[in-house]
Parts: sequence; C-alpha cells; structure tokens
Amino acid sequence: MAKKQKQFRPKARLPKGLRDLRADDVAARRAMLATIMQVYESYGFDPLETSAFEYADALGKFLPDADRPNEGVFSFQDDDDQWLSLRYDLTAPLARMVAENYETVPKPFRRYQTGQVWRNEKPGPGRFREFTQCDADSVGAPEMAADAELCAMVSDALEAVGIPRGDYVVRVNNRKILDGVLETIGVPAGEEGALQRMTVLRAIDKLDRLGADGVKLLLGDGRKDDSGDFTKGAGLNSDQADTVLAFVGAGDEDRSKVLDTLRGLVGTSETGLAGVAELEEIATLLDATGYGPDRILFDPAVVRGLGYYTGPVFEAELTFDVKDEKGNPIRFGSIGGGGRYDDLVSRFKGTPIPATGVSIGVDRLLAALEALGRNKTKSLTPPVVVLPLDKDRMADYQRMVFDLRNAGIRAEMYLGGAGMRAQLKYADKRGAPVAVIQGSDEFEKGEITLKDLVLGAELSKEIEDNTTWREDQPAQVSVSADGLIQAVKDMLARPHMQA
Repeated sequence: MAKKQKQFRPKARLPKGLRDLRADDVAARRAMLATIMQVYESYGFDPLETSAFEYADALGKFLPDADRPNEGVFSFQDDDDQWLSLRYDLTAPLARMVAENYETVPKPFRRYQTGQVWRNEKPGPGRFREFTQCDADSVGAPEMAADAELCAMVSDALEAVGIPRGDYVVRVNNRKILDGVLETIGVPAGEEGALQRMTVLRAIDKLDRLGADGVKLLLGDGRKDDSGDFTKGAGLNSDQADTVLAFVGAGDEDRSKVLDTLRGLVGTSETGLAGVAELEEIATLLDATGYGPDRILFDPAVVRGLGYYTGPVFEAELTFDVKDEKGNPIRFGSIGGGGRYDDLVSRFKGTPIPATGVSIGVDRLLAALEALGRNKTKSLTPPVVVLPLDKDRMADYQRMVFDLRNAGIRAEMYLGGAGMRAQLKYADKRGAPVAVIQGSDEFEKGEITLKDLVLGAELSKEIEDNTTWREDQPAQVSVSADGLIQAVKDMLARPHMQA
C-alpha cells in the first residue's frame, strides 16, 4: 500500500520587520492623522495619492545606506524586464508625478500625502521595514518662506495632536553651510568628493547615538563598534574633523549667535555664505509670525540622511522623557523632518525646479502619544450585537440591525452558526455594550430583551449566588419591539457606559 503523502501546510508567520495592526491601533492612527491632515489643509495643501511601486531609475539612489546590497529598496523585474521598486519615501514618487504632469499642475504644487513606505533594511527594536509617513510638499517654490512655513506647520501639527509646547522642538539647518565648511577644509566638490561628503554626512547623523567622540572616529579613519564590526571613516585629519565638530556644535537658542558662528566657519565659501543668508531669511520670517526658539531652533547638527537635500533641512524632535516597562527613562527623539530638494524634479525635466517638503513619522509619533496618554481616540466604540436565536427569522434580525444603524448606533448581527451561549461569548469578546435578544417567546409577545453586558460583567464579579443572579437580573431589561431604538439609546447613555 502506498504511503499517504503528507499534505503541505504553510506556516503562519509574519515577515521580519513587518507588523499587523489591530482595531485599537488603527483607530488611534486614523484619529491622529485626521488631526494632522486638518492642519495641513488649513495651510492650503491638497491631498494626493501616488503608486506604491515606481520604476527603480525614477526613485533614484538617495538613501543614506546606498552602499548596502539591494540599495535599501525592495525590487523586482516586470514582464518587460524593467526594474520596479517599492517606494522608500513619498517624496521621490511626488517628483515623478509632478514631472510627468508638469504642464497641467498648478505651480507651486502644494500637496500632502499619507501612505506606507518600505525600506530593505535590517529590522530591529522600533525599526521596521514598512512604516507610515505623512508628508507635505511645495514644488516650484523657490522662496525661503516655503521652508519657514513647513517648520511652522509641523509645530502646529504637533501641538494639535497633543504634544504641548516645550515637549518638542523643530531643529533647522542648511546643507549649503555644511558644503561650505567642507569646502574650507579641502574636501573636493562634485563627483570627486561625493562619497567622502556622504560619509561625513552619515557620521554627523549619528551624533545623538555615538556622541562627539564616536563621530570624530567616523570622520577620521573609522570606528569599531562593541561587536567588533569596523565602519570605514571619511578620512579627515584631526584638524578637519575638529572644524566639522565645531560646526555641529554651533546650535544655540540665540539665532543671531548661531548665524555669526556659521559665517566664521564657512569663511569665503560662496555656497556656505548663501546657506547662512537663507537661514537668516528663515529667522526673519519665523520672528514675524511668532515662532520663537522655544518651538523652532537653529541647530547645525541636523543634516538629514537622504542624499537629495540641497538647502534648508529640518527635524522635529520630541524632548520629553518617559519610562519603559522596567522604569528606565527613554526619549523618542526625532519623529520627522524634511528639507529643500531643488534638484529632485529637475532630474526628469532638465530645468531648475525648486521644491521643499516635510515628513512626519506616523508610527513613532503615535507611540509617543500613547506613552503620554494623549491619544484622542483610544479605540472604536464596540458595536451593539443582535443575537439571531431563530434561524427562520433572519430577516427580522437583519431589520433590527439596519434600524439601529439608521439611528446612528454601531451595530452588527452575529453571523456564526452557534447557539445563544456562544453568541453571548462572542459579544463579550467584541466588547459589545449591549446584546439584543429576541427568541420565539419574546417574538410572540412583541418584546425584545436587552442585556447590559458592561454592567453584567461588573455585577458578576460581586454576586456569587447564581440563584440571586437569575432572579434579579439587574443588567437585563425587557422592552417592546417598537421601542427598541430608544431603549438601546437609553442603555448606552447609562453612566457606566461612558467610563
């Protein structure tokens, strides 16, 4: 007899670096995004959605870890042998869309977008391969007023979702100033010094994690971490590295003081002086609208990791501490940022097209709000559940559900195949506040039983005598079928339902 072949069953497993989100998480995210979008729209930005996939050459190679295998993106070849990639941010697809529709879109083109992005990176604690961003961009806007506006808008958005002033700061810098500093210390410009400049940029971007000493090693020959892995440095000598660190440490609440320090560091570099002049203009605009250094701070340590930034860059940081489950203090740090990318759309058009944008990391901001207990919507209101006890009367039960919904009550009918005990158990698992029950006897009498499941759960903890429970049934009432809607509303209005 032939041996029975074992049937293959795939293992249910979630890919590394990805997550499943349940109802409470989805509801909290949706509420937070609605608030952010309202702020964006108040500034005149319109919504846009772009494709999750782009041709790989359209996305470009701008990720900070571009020397990694697969260049940090998930890619595949389509049926005509062209490479497609999942978008790694929302800015590169925007640049493609504007270039493709340049003659028909208004300029400046102001849009906001919320969506998933993917990075082919090593996952770790708090670091995912799929995450959500919420962006706003102005394409075709050469004035520094566009950059100042984005900084102000992020500040307004953070306060709107529940981060009070003093618990965040938007840090601002300018890539041109860093280019000017590197020019003064002899780092080559153009293609010749591109790799060295990017290595310097990545070293500075690790300042919060490694401190000044660790960054200096990365600016020099390189650094060996605790595991023994060696990261090759930018190859600067000690004096060059000290100049870069002086630039990084020039931040101060006095914007004029920061600007004076930066002028001294860039010397006669035209690029560097242009960057300082742009920061000075942003300072004037922020002062005029009342956004002081308590909200928006000039900090040269902000350089941003992406390679397409060409001018002002900014980063929104949460400054408060909370404690983890073990009581250790943790800080959320950066929850978004952006900057000017005047060359990104120009890659497609061949003509100068200025642009600037900002992105909020939705998941990180949501985690911060949860840590502060400031989620405006913690969860969806559970539905009232109608129990279909008589299978021959499904249409009657369906009518009850529709009547409840039409009255503005979230409701559903149990659609499984089990009996009353299992149906009530289902309603409990759903967190239903009320169960609507009508068996054959009740139908004949024109009555419906409403079970207050919230009160019932509390009373069941207090009453140990089942006889007392059956006789009193304080959480259960009988109402006329015609009065169903008002009776459910009255039960939902009970004080313990509002807790």
